[in-house]
Amino acid sequence: MDELYFLEDRFDKRVPEPPQKQSIVMQLLFQFFAVIALMLGIWYLKYRWTESLNTDALWFAIPLAFAESMMFIGTILVVINFWKTNDTPKKTPPTTKDEIVEKSLKSEYKDNPLKIDIYIPVFNEDPSLVRETIKAAKSVKKLPTWSVNLYLLDDSNSDDMTKMAQEEGVPQILRDSTKGRKAGAITYAMDQTLGDFIVIIDSDTRLFPNILLNTLGYFKDDAVAWVQTPQWFCDLTTGESLDNHWSRRYGVVGKYIARATQKVMGKIKVGEDVFANDPAVFFDVIQRRRNNYNASFCCGATSIHRASALRRVAITRWANRVIEAKDKKSAIEKIDVEYISYHTSEDIYTSLLVHAHKQKKYKSVLHPDVESKMLSPLDLITWSAQRFRYAGGTIDLVTKEFGQFFKSGLSLGQKLMYFSTFWSYTGAIWLMILLASPIIYMFTNIAPVQSYSMDFFIHLIPFLFFNQLALMIATWGINSNRGGQFFIAIFPIVLRAFWDVARRKPIRFVVTAKTAKSGNFLPLVRIQLAIIALYLVAIVYSATLYIIGDRVYLAGYVVNLMWSFFNITSLWAIVQAALYKFEG
Repeated sequence: MDELYFLEDRFDKRVPEPPQKQSIVMQLLFQFFAVIALMLGIWYLKYRWTESLNTDALWFAIPLAFAESMMFIGTILVVINFWKTNDTPKKTPPTTKDEIVEKSLKSEYKDNPLKIDIYIPVFNEDPSLVRETIKAAKSVKKLPTWSVNLYLLDDSNSDDMTKMAQEEGVPQILRDSTKGRKAGAITYAMDQTLGDFIVIIDSDTRLFPNILLNTLGYFKDDAVAWVQTPQWFCDLTTGESLDNHWSRRYGVVGKYIARATQKVMGKIKVGEDVFANDPAVFFDVIQRRRNNYNASFCCGATSIHRASALRRVAITRWANRVIEAKDKKSAIEKIDVEYISYHTSEDIYTSLLVHAHKQKKYKSVLHPDVESKMLSPLDLITWSAQRFRYAGGTIDLVTKEFGQFFKSGLSLGQKLMYFSTFWSYTGAIWLMILLASPIIYMFTNIAPVQSYSMDFFIHLIPFLFFNQLALMIATWGINSNRGGQFFIAIFPIVLRAFWDVARRKPIRFVVTAKTAKSGNFLPLVRIQLAIIALYLVAIVYSATLYIIGDRVYLAGYVVNLMWSFFNITSLWAIVQAALYKFEG
C-alpha cells in the first residue's frame, strides 16, 4: 500500500543546517594532511607493486594491487575537488534587465523589467502534493520591477491535475507528446513563456520565500549561466539514541549496556538517515568546492537559469549537429533545439555543454545556502531506482560525450571535475575485488601479499590514517559515515548500470515516487546478504583452522577479520534500509 507522507504540518518545524563555515585554518590543515596522504599513498603503492606482491599467487596479488591503485586515483581526484572553498561573492539582486546583460546591450534594455518563470514539471504525481508546491512558489518574494510567473509543465494528461491547476490559478503548459521527458517539457515551455530566467523545481519542492532575492544577484555577472542551490530533504529519518532504542527492545539491561557502549564510542543513533539521503556532503563540500574550478554542475531542482545562455548553447549545438549530418535537410527536420539536453541525466549533460561552449565562457555558481525543502525516497525500491538512474545516466553520458574531455572548451579543472564524477562510479568495479579478497584469504589461506609483516603495516597504516584525517577535516561538521557505507553497499546497482550501458540498453527516465511504499524489499539486497553470509562462514571456517592449528597465520587472520567486519558493516547499512518501514 502506498502512502502520501508529505503531510501539511509534518516537517514544518525542521530547518536546514547552515552551510559549512569557511575557515582558512581548516582549509590549510586539509591541504597539509591531504598532501601527506597522497605522498604516503604513492609510497605505499610503490611498495605494493615492487616489494609486497605474493609471487606465488599473482592471480590474487595483482588484481588486488590494481584495485588499490584505481581507488587511489579516486583519492587524488577527491583531494583536487576538496582543495579550496572559493564561494562566488553574493550581490544584491538586479532591479532591471540592463543590470544582467552584456555591456554592449545595457542601453538597449535600460529600465526594462525582469521576467522570471518558475517551472514545475509534473508527470503523474499526486495533485495534492503539487498543490503544496504551488502554494510555496506563490509566496516567493520579488522586487516591484520583477514579473514572476508560475507554470505547470504538465505531461500527466490527468483531469485531476488540470482541476487542481485551475483551482490554484496556475497556467498549464501541455504538449502533444512527452518527447524528451522533463528536458523536452522545459524546452517547449521556454518557447512559450520567454522569461529572462527560469527556475526549475520538482513536484515536491517547497521554495523558501527569499530564494530569488538571495540568488539573482549572481547574474549581474553576465557570464553566469545558472545558479544551483542545495537540495535539502526535510523528511530524513532522525533516529533515536541507542539507550532509548535498546531500552524499548531489551529493557533495563539493554539501556545500561547502551549507556556503557556510548561512554566508550560516543553518542550513537539508531535509524538516523537510514537511506543515506542527506545531500550535505554532496552540495556543501563536493559541489561547493567545485566553484573554485567553475565546475559545479546543475542538479535540476532548485536551480535558476539564464534563458539566453541555454538558448545560445542549444542553437550552437543544433547547428553543429546539422553541419556534421550527412543528410542536412533531414537533420534540420529531425534534430530538435534542446535548451535542456534530452537525456536521463539532463542536468549534468546540459551543464557539460554550457561549460564547454567556446563562443562565451559561461560560469556556474553553487549557492551555499539552502533555499527550499524537498522529499527523499523512503523505501528501497524507489531509492534504488533513483540511484540506478543517476549511475546509468552519468555512465551513458560519458560514452556519448567522452570527446569533450579532450576538447578545448573545458578548462583542465572542469575536465577533472566532470571526470571525477564519472570515476566515482567505477569504484563499484574495484570494490568487487576488495570485497572478495578477505573471503579468498580465509578460505584458501593464500595471502595477496608476501606476508602481513611490520614492513607492510608501516607502509599501509600511515596512509590510511592521514587519508582519513584529511577527509574528516574537509567534511568537518557534516556526517559522512553513512554515505561512505552506501558507497560500498550499492555496488550491485552501479554494476548493473555499467552492464546496461555496455549493452546499449536505454537508461529510462523514471520520476522518483513521492510516496513511501510498503512491502518486503529484502530481495533487492540478496547480493549483499549473500556476501555477508559468505563473510560469516569464512570467518568461522578460518577461525576453526586456527584453533586446530592448521595453516592459518594469526596476523593475516586478524587483518582480514577487521577488513571483513568493516565490509559487513557497510553492506548491512543497505540491508537495514530494506528492512525499514516508514511510520506514516
